[in-house]
Amino acid sequence: MTTTRTAAADLPSCRARRVTDYIEENLDKELRLAELAALVYMSPYHFARRFKSTTGVPPHRFVIRQRIARASALLATPELSIAQISRLVGFRTPSHFTTAFRHVTGVTPKRYRTESLREDQPRENGGSHGVR
Repeated sequence: MTTTRTAAADLPSCRARRVTDYIEENLDKELRLAELAALVYMSPYHFARRFKSTTGVPPHRFVIRQRIARASALLATPELSIAQISRLVGFRTPSHFTTAFRHVTGVTPKRYRTESLREDQPRENGGSHGVR
């Protein structure tokens, strides 16, 4: 038996936007479920159910994905160390960041950075070398 999503189970768009904007603005901080629920005047349990219904993922997974997306953009430039990036996107330790990043993307932050920077480099001789 399959269940169908009902709009009544979703967060109203203005509340969903308030939470997602707050998450984006505070990725470097610890974001607790109770704190996110309080933004939209709901109990944590009720908020978590409605957030998942709206976004398709639980709040914690949404936060992790947003952190990884921000980290990916930062890793594409060489200015910051991986440890600095891990702190900027809200991970307590670089090892936790590496584990989460690999889980979401399939590669380590270091490998992602190496591949990103290599793609941005112009090829020698107009790219006449074969595919690597």
